[in-house]
Amino acid sequence: MNIKSKIINETIKSIDLLNEDYLKKARQRLDSLTKPKHSLGMLEDISSRIVAIKETVIPTIEKKAVFVFASDHGITAEGISAYPPEVTAQMVYNFLDEGAAINAISMQTGTDVYVADIGVNHDFPDLKDLLSIKISRGTNNFLKNPAMTSVNAVKSLESGIKIAEKSALHGYDLIAGGEMGIGNTTSAAAVICLCLDLEASEIVGFGTGIDKETWILKVETVDKAIKKYGKKNMSALDVLSSVGGYEIGGIAGLMLGCAKSRIPVVADGFISTAAACIAIKLCPAVFDYLFFSHISSEKGHKLTLEKLNARPILDLDLRLGEGTGAVLAFPIIEAALSVYNNMNTFEKAGVSGEKQ
Repeated sequence: MNIKSKIINETIKSIDLLNEDYLKKARQRLDSLTKPKHSLGMLEDISSRIVAIKETVIPTIEKKAVFVFASDHGITAEGISAYPPEVTAQMVYNFLDEGAAINAISMQTGTDVYVADIGVNHDFPDLKDLLSIKISRGTNNFLKNPAMTSVNAVKSLESGIKIAEKSALHGYDLIAGGEMGIGNTTSAAAVICLCLDLEASEIVGFGTGIDKETWILKVETVDKAIKKYGKKNMSALDVLSSVGGYEIGGIAGLMLGCAKSRIPVVADGFISTAAACIAIKLCPAVFDYLFFSHISSEKGHKLTLEKLNARPILDLDLRLGEGTGAVLAFPIIEAALSVYNNMNTFEKAGVSGEKQ
């Protein structure tokens, strides 16, 4: 698909499938370590993929970052959220004050936190660690009009790509995309349904803790959006502009940009997985660069991961967002690399290998 954006098109063209030679080298080393073959399961899959992503037989992780994209959603006018829209801006200040869950978890894991105002309905002053990339003051109510113009959808993708490029220049080599935006589970559900041809009742969950009556309204809202915008062979850009959010586009762009720069990128929960649907629809090869951190307790996340053939690293009953699940998965990814880099081989340890 050709988009009217040099940045996006060049990024997509530069993303290749993983080099099988590096995957083979990684597996050979893992099989030579002092353990039964494949006995460390998913850790071996993670480390071998990172070898192939970074295209080096001695991969390291030196700097980690999570980018929390914040944006408001016009669909909140339909009464589908348990919280008022102004909470989005309030939580941005909380992130910057290092008072949110993502800050606490990132402190523990040695991860830098950056917040990106990509579409909050609030004017922030110039603040440290706040990336001011606002496209507009939130999306439209997509039951009335498309969530955003195609031009703004392109801008959201480009913003994420540019952040990934700058991150690579600053030495970040493990990155996650988080989000904050009241109403964004509704947008994410609509994105997933349109990308994967699923029913609203299969995907829509309880978000921030809505009651059953509001859940029924939320299902009806997404169902109406599917009927309004759904068509065969919808492009990723059509899906994003019709029902998406600026933070969803930003995270999708971040995923594409990280793949271009050969940086492993970790998806968080439900909203981040919706962004992955957009990124994969734009460029299927990006899937190889993605690590899905956890399975959310949000209803439709399990089915979405199954449809993507994506295996989550953790199952902790999370449904917060912000990038919390992704950053919790960082130590597992680092442990996988430590196994790969630091275990002795049978030969070096003087341990007898498997009988031939």
